[in-house]
Amino acid sequence: QVQLVESGGGLVQAGDSLRLSCAASGRTFRNYAMGWFRQAPGKKREFVAGISRSGTNTFYGDSVQGRFTISRDGAKNTIYLQMDGLKPEDTAVYYCAASSKSYNDLTGYDTWGQGTQVTVSS
Repeated sequence: QVQLVESGGGLVQAGDSLRLSCAASGRTFRNYAMGWFRQAPGKKREFVAGISRSGTNTFYGDSVQGRFTISRDGAKNTIYLQMDGLKPEDTAVYYCAASSKSYNDLTGYDTWGQGTQVTVSS
């Protein structure tokens, strides 16, 4: 099983950019589709972005489409979430997740990191 550790969160202003990273341990990183989710206080966890095992295919939640970009680096066992044009409503704890199913099957994400806080001030 893969272990996940997120980093890169912080406090930024509206309109700024931020890049999150998620480092995966283990030699089976390439066997997993990967994704990002987020959860704001008092709200349900929300899907943000997913990426296929090869990195060829990506899938985004409606609220971040066109602003966020997910990518993966197989050599570094790491995925990234580039967040541009941040808005106060993007404030949440962001979680990295791994799936043994397809990257766009949200029921397949069953391995989670500890999360990293992103706060966007207006």
